[in-house]
Amino acid sequence: MTIEVTTDPERLDVGLVHRWLSEDAYWALGRSREVMDRAVAGSLSFAALDEGRQVGYARVVTDGATFAWLCDVYVDRAARGRGVAKALVAAVDATLTELGVRRTLLATEDAHALYTPVGFEPLSDPHRWLIRTRNA
Repeated sequence: MTIEVTTDPERLDVGLVHRWLSEDAYWALGRSREVMDRAVAGSLSFAALDEGRQVGYARVVTDGATFAWLCDVYVDRAARGRGVAKALVAAVDATLTELGVRRTLLATEDAHALYTPVGFEPLSDPHRWLIRTRNA
């Protein structure tokens, strides 16, 4: 498997990404297609391709200068264990480094081992961070 990661929107299958996330991703179950389309439109999307077939996805919400939020990292079940997620995270890291983004956040329940090798770590001062959550 040779993985190509691209940010070219023409090579992104949003319908497939919506199905993956809304049906199989614990953080996005039931997400509507309309919400997915808006999220993609306001983000930098990364598609992982294997011989032209999309096998993974990652989305970054960023100002392109100082801050980024990495989210919606997903790998097709049939392609897991083959380095797709590592390729996606490496491409995200390289892109954000090139842009000069110094702070990137993410949230995960179960994939800490994927992110720590590229420098992610628990918040050193969580008392400084706040969150506001609204019911949909």
